[in-house]
Amino acid sequence: MLAFIVVSHGEFAKGVVNSSYMIFGQQPKVKTVTFELDEEPEELSQKLDAAVATFEDNDEILFLVDLWGGSPFNAASRIVAEHADRMGLITGLNLPMLIEAYTVRDKPINEVIAHLEETGKIGIKHLELLQDGEEAELL
Repeated sequence: MLAFIVVSHGEFAKGVVNSSYMIFGQQPKVKTVTFELDEEPEELSQKLDAAVATFEDNDEILFLVDLWGGSPFNAASRIVAEHADRMGLITGLNLPMLIEAYTVRDKPINEVIAHLEETGKIGIKHLELLQDGEEAELL
């Protein structure tokens, strides 16, 4: 089973994981790591190392990160680079992506990453209201 480390600036990681549990139920092998305003990048790296250490040495781990290029991304990507055979990273974290990750966590990590890239995009939609007299188009 694929393990997840959900990483963000501020409390976003905790909030999105808690929301996912409300919808999908409590999940094993999910850790959150937050990068707080008063922390240095080295502290974040230590927190990420501690989260990784909670899993088995042979577990595949996917980092789900809020933003490409930020401190959480940079710190997590250094860890992934050292363990590319069993770790991966995806950014643009959103709730639909995280919930979908739970449903495919039994698949190989590379397949999960490709699938989540698409799911994350599909989760972004806008509400288009019909004008008076217009009919909804059936899909």
